[in-house]
Amino acid sequence: MEQRVLLEAKNLVQEFPAKNRKKVHAVSNVDLTIYAGETLALVGESGCGKSTLGRTLMNLIPPVSGTITFEGVEITKLSKKEFAPYRKQMQLIFQDPYASLDPRMTVRDIIAEPLEIHKVYPDKESTTQKVKELLQQVGVPEEFIYRYPHQFSGGQRQRIGIARAIALNPKLIICDEPVSALDVSVQSQVLNLMKDLQKEFGLTYLFISHDLSVVKFMADRVAVMFLGKLCEIADTDSLYAKPLHPYTRFLLDAIPKADPRNRGRNKQLLQGEIPSPIDVPGGCRFHTRCPFATDRCKSEEPKMRQVEGHMVACHFAEDLAK
Repeated sequence: MEQRVLLEAKNLVQEFPAKNRKKVHAVSNVDLTIYAGETLALVGESGCGKSTLGRTLMNLIPPVSGTITFEGVEITKLSKKEFAPYRKQMQLIFQDPYASLDPRMTVRDIIAEPLEIHKVYPDKESTTQKVKELLQQVGVPEEFIYRYPHQFSGGQRQRIGIARAIALNPKLIICDEPVSALDVSVQSQVLNLMKDLQKEFGLTYLFISHDLSVVKFMADRVAVMFLGKLCEIADTDSLYAKPLHPYTRFLLDAIPKADPRNRGRNKQLLQGEIPSPIDVPGGCRFHTRCPFATDRCKSEEPKMRQVEGHMVACHFAEDLAK
């Protein structure tokens, strides 16, 4: 069955001013498609532009250039009033459950805020009843509705953040490292909750993470990002079984393995520092850290192309696939 495109980005560029009239090249000519009902993971090292890309896709930060299409409508050129109905359809789960909730507001007011802004219900009583239902759906007792954020654990706070995100029945939720600040035991509970809510409400997730073990559990497809550019996109099973970009291989080799028999065996770890997003290297942006790099990699930027079902930006992907 053909998948329905929910959001599509073309040639997306996001830059920020830096000193000496230079620019931070946070996102560079990214093409990305998100299908309805799927979980697409966006992975890469810290500072590669994952969170910036997520916020740009939501139009929270207008892109410098490129287009974003949501359900067939280009949203980058809409006025604030024209964009308002689409804002309801795209929500965000933040990384830090401690900083993302206003400490001066009760749980009731935190979750009710988007409902009241968009005037979903005619009166306060109806809104409060909806908040109680949302709390039940995320596993927080409704009698805690008038408590403040400091009275909850980190896992409970993230559940409240999830309740706020689903309050408007969105179609797309950007999950920005939603469990990285939580204990491992709590992470699995929150991830299972997110999967259950996805099935119940038909949600689509863009799941931003640096934890590839979490990504393997959550994602249908994975997009790998390095220094503002995508270097490989594939379905999760294929990517983990046979990564075709050297950077993807290094990321997978960095996953801790519990089997002591394989300790350090056949593993390669990345050497050197990530190049600056202000002074990005020419050619392939990964060539300064890639053991397979040649003179071609230094001078010619690889284009995204299909190799064995993967979209990969590497001149030598076919050789690595052998």
